[in-house]
Amino acid sequence: MNYLKYTQYVYLVFSAFFIYDGFMKFNSEQSPWLSFIIAAVALFMFFFRRKFAKKFENRND
Repeated sequence: MNYLKYTQYVYLVFSAFFIYDGFMKFNSEQSPWLSFIIAAVALFMFFFRRKFAKKFENRND
């Protein structure tokens, strides 16, 4: 269960990738909005998982 501490950072990697992808699509005259929405959801999931992990850790103490 120790690996769950580090899986939340995967969401940050996904968010950074989709922000990059969105800017590349924006520069090439394609629609970037889906990439930006996915990046926002990934960023939300990072903060949600981090808060949930802290709650779970404090419950065990």
